[in-house]
Amino acid sequence: MANFSKVSVASDARIELHDQLSLTGAEVSINNLPAGAGVPFVHSHKKNEEIYAILAGKGRAVIDGETIELAAGDWIRVSPAAKRQFFASEDSAVSFACIQVKENSLEGYTQDDAVIES
Repeated sequence: MANFSKVSVASDARIELHDQLSLTGAEVSINNLPAGAGVPFVHSHKKNEEIYAILAGKGRAVIDGETIELAAGDWIRVSPAAKRQFFASEDSAVSFACIQVKENSLEGYTQDDAVIES
């Protein structure tokens, strides 16, 4: 078995990558909202923080009642308890990746965890 996994992502409304990539430490999804659309629910989490990367287009997030404008290239971290909902702009679709990990679980950064192989 290879020490890596690869998958190509289509433009479905939502693609969860945990099964396709055999993820064991993070939940990753790719989300595509057409212009004027929004995630149909407000949600929070018990233990997991979320990191959102805006891949294309523009939209907005409403987090704990505050509206945050988002555009391609933006990144945002949301604490587990925060109530959040995402929307595409009226005139633009938005595509974003959501990375979900257990808050405070990171034990080391790349330099601390990396092993230089020769």
